[in-house]
Amino acid sequence: MKKIGLVLAFFMLFSVPTATAQCAMCRAVLETEDGGVKAEAVNNGIVYLMIFPYLLVGFALYFSYKIYKKKKSE
Repeated sequence: MKKIGLVLAFFMLFSVPTATAQCAMCRAVLETEDGGVKAEAVNNGIVYLMIFPYLLVGFALYFSYKIYKKKKSE
């Protein structure tokens, strides 16, 4: 049973087709510009939006660790 799972995981890992990172509208806007300023702004916006989920998970893990440590010391 482990061999089947390993083969399946290997197949799924290496059979993923390449994907484009932008929606059709973003791609159309970014391809028409020459300077690259809009492309950089879109990339910065994506990074900015990515920060918040990581911060939320980090705070949740930190507070759960504090509660766990407090209960363990009691």
